[in-house]
Amino acid sequence: MKTLKEFLEENHLTLNDNAKLLFEKLGLDMEILKQLEEKYGKSDKMSKSKHNTVDPDEMIEKYGADTVRLYILFAAPPQNSFDWIDSGIEGAHRFLKRVWNFVVERADQLKEVSYSKEDFKNLSEEDQKLRRKLHQTIKKVNEDITREYQFNTAIAAIMELMNELTSYRGNNLKLLKEVVENLILMLSPFTPFIADQLWKLIGKEGYTIQQPFPEPDEEALIEKTKEIPVQINGKVRAKITVPADADEGTVREIAFSNENVKKWTEGKEIIKVIFIKGKILNIVVKG
Repeated sequence: MKTLKEFLEENHLTLNDNAKLLFEKLGLDMEILKQLEEKYGKSDKMSKSKHNTVDPDEMIEKYGADTVRLYILFAAPPQNSFDWIDSGIEGAHRFLKRVWNFVVERADQLKEVSYSKEDFKNLSEEDQKLRRKLHQTIKKVNEDITREYQFNTAIAAIMELMNELTSYRGNNLKLLKEVVENLILMLSPFTPFIADQLWKLIGKEGYTIQQPFPEPDEEALIEKTKEIPVQINGKVRAKITVPADADEGTVREIAFSNENVKKWTEGKEIIKVIFIKGKILNIVVKG
């Protein structure tokens, strides 16, 4: 079992200078603090000479300025301090590599693609889902940055969008161009160098800082369909897609035509059906 001193040293912690202030205010014998420092570690301020801080020049040389900036802004809200964790900056570096590789691999395809809002009418279900996620992210990033400078949650939202983008299996190049363009612009305040490089790779001119910041398409935020689970005797046996405003009758009709639902209900007595709009359909059967 580690001693407290070993724990503090291992995690680069010290008895900070607030301890001295506290002892002074309370009129306590400073000899007690000296004894504590001897036992648990001195209350030194962070400094390069004591090897208890991080040299930003070294980190920039190793990871690049964009990665360092992204990590610092993502690690904690601006009003909070944070402990530098190597795995954290490595995670930020991996994320930017994912973005870079994704865009570079599709740059030639996307260069000549143009789009307008009219192109996004009558989208498939999968395309609607990705476009809705894009505009939800734009809305959140705008709010987080302008309301309370919550850069960490804004970056987290962009990361979630990237996850959605990489899992997209459709081939709507107009939609991909819209998502990639806006992803780059949202990243630009945090990673301007990478953003400008990617901006040019997809055939855009100038610099990202010269572009208007993305605004959400309110129409795209509206959910036209919802996926809801169908439980049979308390266990989820199917998931069905229904119109977002579907009533119980419509949902029941869609559910009972589903092959998995048929498998668990055919030939059995339906005791009751519980429907919570937009949430769940629960079927209770006998036997």
